[in-house]
Amino acid sequence: MIEALNQLDLFMFYFFNHTLSTGILDSFFSFITNVRYWFPVYIIALLYLVIKGGRKGRIAAVFVLLLVATTDQLGAKVIKELFQRLRPCNALPDVLTPLGCTGTFSFPSNHALNNFAVAFFFLWIYPKAKWYLITVASLIAISRVYLGLHYPSDILGGAVLGIGFGYFFSSLHTQTEKFMNEKYPLKQKN
Repeated sequence: MIEALNQLDLFMFYFFNHTLSTGILDSFFSFITNVRYWFPVYIIALLYLVIKGGRKGRIAAVFVLLLVATTDQLGAKVIKELFQRLRPCNALPDVLTPLGCTGTFSFPSNHALNNFAVAFFFLWIYPKAKWYLITVASLIAISRVYLGLHYPSDILGGAVLGIGFGYFFSSLHTQTEKFMNEKYPLKQKN
């Protein structure tokens, strides 16, 4: 059973990394996987939550920062060190790596963990944005396999953990907002 899952993981890895490989996808996935390009979006979104989101948005801004700090450190410092799974670009001889290969471990994908955590955190708080959030998280996660940096199972593991953390933190958000509304009700404008 384990061997069959490993073979499926490799088959799917090579499908994304070799079969779909083209110059335009190299550029696209290299762009969307780079966190530096997302920082302006993150800053604008956080500012919007703080300025225009009311109490709900301000609480969400605080919790999403705590969420990313938690998932990023847990994934990178605890889970990756526990499993110590080599990245495909370090373990397989014929991986296509448009961005090169890093020396860190592979499981789970922190890109998948963080992005699915944030997507599902906001999905439960602002459900109207669900398709945008899931699409962006999925494309970023797929980019990691396409670029030869993760196996599909790394993505799946990161996504599942991320969804769990997103749900947990959205529950904390909801409870905090409820507490704040009961303890410190907002004054109605006339």
